[in-house]
Amino acid sequence: MGCVISNLSAKFAFFPPSPPTYQIKKQEDGKLTAVYTSSSTALTSANGGSGGSGGGGGGGYSLDVLVLPTRRGNKIVAFYLKNPYARLTLLYSHGNAADLGQLVDLFVQLKANLRVNLMGYDYSGYGASTGKPSELNTYADIEAVYECLQTEYGVSQEDLILYGQSVGSGPTLHLASKLPRLRGVVLHSAILSGLRVVCHVNCRFCFDIYKNVNKIQKVKCSTLVIHGMEDDVVSWLHGNRLWKKAKDPYEPLWIKEGNHCNLELYPDYIRHLYKFIYDMETMTTKTRLTKIKQKLRLPKKSNTGKSTAGCSCCCIKVGQPSCRPKCPKPQCPKSKCPKPQCPKCLCSPKCPDCLQCGCCCLNWKFSCCWLPKPKCPDVKLLKCPSCLRCGCGCGCGCFTCLCKCMRCSCW
Repeated sequence: MGCVISNLSAKFAFFPPSPPTYQIKKQEDGKLTAVYTSSSTALTSANGGSGGSGGGGGGGYSLDVLVLPTRRGNKIVAFYLKNPYARLTLLYSHGNAADLGQLVDLFVQLKANLRVNLMGYDYSGYGASTGKPSELNTYADIEAVYECLQTEYGVSQEDLILYGQSVGSGPTLHLASKLPRLRGVVLHSAILSGLRVVCHVNCRFCFDIYKNVNKIQKVKCSTLVIHGMEDDVVSWLHGNRLWKKAKDPYEPLWIKEGNHCNLELYPDYIRHLYKFIYDMETMTTKTRLTKIKQKLRLPKKSNTGKSTAGCSCCCIKVGQPSCRPKCPKPQCPKSKCPKPQCPKCLCSPKCPDCLQCGCCCLNWKFSCCWLPKPKCPDVKLLKCPSCLRCGCGCGCGCFTCLCKCMRCSCW
């Protein structure tokens, strides 16, 4: 049943270009290159660069074409563009109706204008990647790309920014929720969940996909949300709610006339994105630790393990006035010291179970039944006030208040 639901969801969520806009070919030296399907021209040649794995560019950039295995048995294609002046790396997850062949120009511009290294990839079933597109496959895809960045390019999560557009926000938040030291996240026209794109619902369904509304609360790094206010595919309300639910929200970018597919054309897009990247670059470890400490809520220390044998902070004072309506109760200067909780007056309980040695001489519990008064040996005071004397003179420990300041006859 789960596979049927997943397949139905995939039909509504994924629209890979058919035929793919590019193909992968192997050169004589064994390196991979990408060519356009329509013209057999190398993607990099069309942009004035040079192709191949690790090749330098006459157009000012290099493009590595990679084929990566995933844990679900598929092989996905990824493009890595290196900027020699970059300090951070951007991992780009694209929307549901595009492949790498359509995004190369955008990648080149982002790499140059933002001064970052950029890794883009095609989901299973997109472009030259094998398999079929599904939610679980996209999760495996982005995990394979992240592992490649770590092992092949030495990129740590502290130097990585995840970028997710539209459906790409799903795998982006999936990975971001697992990386506690991630530098930042960018959500471009992101979705709350797959089902919420089709209809406005607030309840959860087992067949819903990409439940970003839940995962964003697990993301600990700065989160930038970019959304067009005239978006007729994914409502602006999706981006607004994700921004409000983020733990560390960055100043959002709401483009008034922007729709779902043209936000890159507005000057504010690249300007605001560059500001975010710059702030992430200049953020020091000390600044990040300070922000984390401000969010922490440390539990209060408990005094249960400390000895209370010598505590006299809340001992019942002999000079307490006789019980009257609404008479004042003993107050303990220490907030955690248990104190009498008699709803009417301060009287000694008549149940032996009510007497326990706690922080005070007597720890009163007025929640049990009323039984005969405890005998004198059960009552032990840490200190003998001057007004308490043995009433019977036998030295048995029975104390009676000579001042008659308390309504107790067994002291």
